[in-house]
Amino acid sequence: MADTTIDPTFGPVLARTGDERAVLESFLDFHRAIVLRKVRGLSDADASRRLVPSLTTLAGLLKHLALVERNWLPCLFAPEPGDVYLTSEEEAVASFTLEPGETVAALAAAYQAACARSRAVAARFALDHVVPHPQLGEVSLRWVLVHLIEETARHAGHADILRELTDGETGAI
Repeated sequence: MADTTIDPTFGPVLARTGDERAVLESFLDFHRAIVLRKVRGLSDADASRRLVPSLTTLAGLLKHLALVERNWLPCLFAPEPGDVYLTSEEEAVASFTLEPGETVAALAAAYQAACARSRAVAARFALDHVVPHPQLGEVSLRWVLVHLIEETARHAGHADILRELTDGETGAI
């Protein structure tokens, strides 16, 4: 008899018969968790080490994705005082540049906080809710969630490669 137990870390598998929102949110949360797993156990020096010609580092990916979360959900759907939407060019420069003293622990905590805020904002709106976007005209929550899945999954892949180059660690878990 085959073991039919499903690892609970695989939210997308658990949501396989869920509604559209459950599927979108579970895939996004799965990729968010992968990014966090990729930095688990690394020193600040290892997470900040440049292993490719670009500014992309494991620590930089955390910083970048925290900004992406803030930019796409809170800044567009429920901005608070001080929230400023950054264009793609501004976002790229600001988010991958590490400042002296930034630690993996602090960057991971900031990313987790940004994800929590994004979840709370998204929960307030229907998937077809549309907001103005400074570069694209209008975007729906559905489109933003799919975009965040794509962005986070792409960077989770980058993180997987960088982690493998750092210490040989591979895999989603």
